[in-house]
Amino acid sequence: MATDEDARAVRELYRALLEGWDARDADAMAAPFAEDGEVIGFDGSRHCGRAGIAADMAHLFAHHTTPSYVAKVRDVRLLGPDTALLHAVAGLVPAGESDLKPELNALQTVVAARTGGQWRIVLLQNTPAQFHGRPELRDALTAELRDLLLPSYRDE
Repeated sequence: MATDEDARAVRELYRALLEGWDARDADAMAAPFAEDGEVIGFDGSRHCGRAGIAADMAHLFAHHTTPSYVAKVRDVRLLGPDTALLHAVAGLVPAGESDLKPELNALQTVVAARTGGQWRIVLLQNTPAQFHGRPELRDALTAELRDLLLPSYRDE
């Protein structure tokens, strides 16, 4: 049976993923993923397998100055003893700046599975939080994330 400890383990996977991104460390970012895990990126790109994710992120980090994450876990739902769903909101602060770039806000969903006693990310879906025609929702999310600028990750 899944426990609060399982939910904490899933939150830790998400934290480790973001810390790897913020450190611009492709291997650390990919480490929480299952061997066959995948990422659907903000731009719709698909990155498959832990090794593929690491290679794609290494290329990205080598050629772009990436912003840093500010994120908040909204909830973790255990779907069964070995499957969990994490919902989070995230924003990005460009390098050398101190404020979020609201057009980069996202809703993030993580599907995690426990295999061999260890939790791993199976899927990260990173969806732009554009809220077409509803600027009040964009503004509310930006304000919520601004409250988290220090520290850059918080769990609720």
